[in-house]
Amino acid sequence: QLQLVESGGGLVQPGGSLRLSCTSSRFSLDHYAMGWFRQAPGKEREGVSFISRYGDTANYTDSVKGRFTISRENAKRVVYLQMNNLKPEDTGVYYCAAIWVPDVKAIVTTAGDYHYWGQGTQVTVSS
Repeated sequence: QLQLVESGGGLVQPGGSLRLSCTSSRFSLDHYAMGWFRQAPGKEREGVSFISRYGDTANYTDSVKGRFTISRENAKRVVYLQMNNLKPEDTGVYYCAAIWVPDVKAIVTTAGDYHYWGQGTQVTVSS
């Protein structure tokens, strides 16, 4: 069973930066496409960013393009989300998720397709 643990959340002022990490505690992530999702209070979970098995392909929801960067280090079993120029509307619980895929270039953007989820980390952007 793949277990994912997020870290790096916290309270930051608008315009600040955070780097989230998602680590697999036991198993390699080589065969998994990964995604970051977030959920704000009273809102549905939304996809933020997605990355293929070896990081060759990535995409982002429009609201974070140019500000967030997803990356991964499979040797360390970790996926990152670098978040710059944070805005209050970025506030929420951020979750990482994994799905086993045979295609090295596949990206999965639908939350319901993911098999494994972390417990989430809170990001609060406020002055």
